[in-house]
Amino acid sequence: QVQLVETGGGLVQPGGSLRLSCAASGSIFSIATMRWYRQAPGKQRELVAAISSGGVTNYADSVKGRFTISRDNAKNTVYLQMNSLKPEDTAVYYCNADVRDYQGYLAGRWGQGTQVTVSS
Repeated sequence: QVQLVETGGGLVQPGGSLRLSCAASGSIFSIATMRWYRQAPGKQRELVAAISSGGVTNYADSVKGRFTISRDNAKNTVYLQMNSLKPEDTAVYYCNADVRDYQGYLAGRWGQGTQVTVSS
């Protein structure tokens, strides 16, 4: 069984910063791409950023230059550094990872989500 646990959400003023973490644990042989999604009230879940096992990254246009995704493969952890936050960044942020277990089964796994609120 594989679990993803996000931490680091909270309330921050516009222009502030937050760092999200997502740690994967359990029966993990390897992790391919790791991603951060977000879902604001009344909106569809959207991809914010992704990072491959080799460190190749891509970002949604709305966060380019403000957010940075990174990972620590030894810790099976992905991070999202969020700077210059705007009220429109308010959402529940979800971690997603393509995890291969020791039986060779590859599946996308989700965390439970962490709330980020940007407000004065």
